[in-house]
Amino acid sequence: MRSCTGIILGADRHRLVLQSGTDEIRLELTPDTRVWYGGRTGLEALRPGREAIVRPRDDGPGVDRIWVDITRVTGTILSRGQDAIEVDAGPHRAHTQVLLPRQALERVLVRHPQLEPGHLIDVIGTRSPDGTLAARPGTAQPWHPAATVQAAGPLHGTATWSDLGHRRGAAYPAVDPEGDSGGCPDARAGCVALPYLSLGHDLIVRNSCTERAAAVPVVQCGCVAARFCDRCVECGTSPRGRLVELSPADYADLGGDLDTGCFNVTLEVSR
Repeated sequence: MRSCTGIILGADRHRLVLQSGTDEIRLELTPDTRVWYGGRTGLEALRPGREAIVRPRDDGPGVDRIWVDITRVTGTILSRGQDAIEVDAGPHRAHTQVLLPRQALERVLVRHPQLEPGHLIDVIGTRSPDGTLAARPGTAQPWHPAATVQAAGPLHGTATWSDLGHRRGAAYPAVDPEGDSGGCPDARAGCVALPYLSLGHDLIVRNSCTERAAAVPVVQCGCVAARFCDRCVECGTSPRGRLVELSPADYADLGGDLDTGCFNVTLEVSR
């Protein structure tokens, strides 16, 4: 069974019921099932109406991890108020507000000390009616402002995840801007020298930490990811640069934990 996404219809200590498209999915819960809702929590977070991303166990029936209403905001800070910031998430994603409750702000500032306009930000949190409620930083803040990038080695770097409108697939930082390939005409040069591709092209994505690999189609231009020259340290230290943003389900399938935010990756272009 692959990872799946759906709206919670009901749950008890033995079973989770999801509505996924037109299908109703029943999933077995075990004492080892872990639930995340702004942090590690219990089954009380599995309330009807919330969205869940579920990863099955590798070694038998049942659910390994459940992430409830998890979301991520990656982009450039536009403005900062007392307890919220406005973020430009790029041309494919709307401007969004990130709420910073005190307990989360302390965690975010450890890895994102520059919460000022013009600096990059990457936070993981939960959905709320007023915006994303920050829970933790997605990765460490790059040392450079958004307009500055440095060179890095190609095809080895960082994989992250992003909400892609409930689609599976990947956002790729170097979608060809010419013709009808789907790229952004005004996108800045990225941190990593990547080949231009068109939407629909397959990437071979390998999690260097778990050695899981899969062919993942490019479904969106990832021009915001190109601005980040950071590293992932999940299993050793990756070269600088984000190579791919995966859908939450694809990220979980490859062994990544959504609340961790990244894994070291090797990327190959399918011919």
